[in-house]
Amino acid sequence: MVGSHAAEYFAAKNNKVYVYDSLIRSQIFGSKHPSVEYNWNYLKKIKNITLLRKDIRDKKSLKEVFKKNRFEAIIHTAGQPGVRFSLKRPDEDFQINCLGTVNVLEAVRHYCPQAAFIYCSSNKVYGNNINKYKVKQQKTRYSFAEIKGISESEPIDLTGHTPYGVSKLAGDLYVQDYAYSYRMKTAVFRMSCIYGPRQFGFEDQGWLSWFSLRFLKGKPITIFGDGKQVRDVLWVEDLISAFDKFIQSKLQSEVFNIGGGPTRTLSLLELVFLLEKLTNKKVKIIYEPWRKFDQKVYVSLIEKAKKFLGWIPLIEVDSGLSRLVSWMKTNINLFAGRK
Repeated sequence: MVGSHAAEYFAAKNNKVYVYDSLIRSQIFGSKHPSVEYNWNYLKKIKNITLLRKDIRDKKSLKEVFKKNRFEAIIHTAGQPGVRFSLKRPDEDFQINCLGTVNVLEAVRHYCPQAAFIYCSSNKVYGNNINKYKVKQQKTRYSFAEIKGISESEPIDLTGHTPYGVSKLAGDLYVQDYAYSYRMKTAVFRMSCIYGPRQFGFEDQGWLSWFSLRFLKGKPITIFGDGKQVRDVLWVEDLISAFDKFIQSKLQSEVFNIGGGPTRTLSLLELVFLLEKLTNKKVKIIYEPWRKFDQKVYVSLIEKAKKFLGWIPLIEVDSGLSRLVSWMKTNINLFAGRK
């Protein structure tokens, strides 16, 4: 979803855009139904976009593409985004998120080293370090008791991670080091929960979209824990704006926590309440035990992005969620067959 919005945004600015995708998202989440194929077909209709159905694990294909083109910017959104998948298949998670990232970096280093390189990392790189902070319990949510959120200085080591967190962290560190070792212009965006139209969520990833779909279909929702866990959420177009600001900047190498920040947060229960109002429906909520890798609270501090990029998120949670539900409702046929 992030990649398709980035492609649309930069094509609209009269840039020639290449989209490189293996279209394996549904396969990763064990679904037999199309998901990102819709985005693929959507982008076919947009001027200035060339689609390449290829895999970043294929070094030969990457070399061929980069050798023929002199790219000015690369936004690396390709990846395996599922925590549960990484626990089942840590080998493939590594190959996609870590080895794939190094393959892309090498292609950039050899064929367009002056290009700006953006890596979509994850807040999961901080692992269980987040859980050391005290939280307080309120009626519908947890919140940090003594801090507002997590900054880029949060330690990333001496803690437990999931394989997904490890593979994203490895890619994160490689991107930083390529700036140091090879003087490439790179930015790491450690993303919180990104949402928006053309998002095909699953239970393990894309929770705002997943919950919205369950409401629209009148299907039950499973909540692991008590539903008071909180995340900051960011409208996808606000994220792409931050990417553009880095590309246009004179910054050489930076790491940014990127999300809605402390003013754009939601708990699972609060999302349920908002969706009840937006859809005029209620669905059955099934509670299951907490999962080992769950965090009660994660909120990004986004002051660095504001300061260094002159960036601020524009879309409020209520407005963004309303737009998401409206898009999904209008395009509900795209989710036919989804359980």
